[in-house]
Amino acid sequence: MANSKRDLFLKRRLRVRNKLRKMADGRPRLSVHRSNKNISVQLIDDVNGVTLVSASSLEKDLGVVGKNNVDAAAKIGAAIAERAKAKGIEACYFDRGGFLFHGKVKALADAAREGGLKF
Repeated sequence: MANSKRDLFLKRRLRVRNKLRKMADGRPRLSVHRSNKNISVQLIDDVNGVTLVSASSLEKDLGVVGKNNVDAAAKIGAAIAERAKAKGIEACYFDRGGFLFHGKVKALADAAREGGLKF
């Protein structure tokens, strides 16, 4: 029996998350969520279960509302890096979820790295 696209996505997400959890070392998780219209990213402290910093294409001050492209993802990556540095967070690990590491997800990661986050 063939798996649906959603089942394969969930399987991939769990596989990625479990591998990352083994090497977390107490660092926060940079979690990415991409929908058809928006992209958002959060720095999550899994030990305490709290979101430390977040950025999204829904925020008006980033100037990317309604845009779901590679340039918008890069702006969001730069914003999350800036906000993380303001909170004193230098290192994290990148949780792409079930999304493939190319296009918008890759642009976001590259911009966050250029902004000073280490992962």
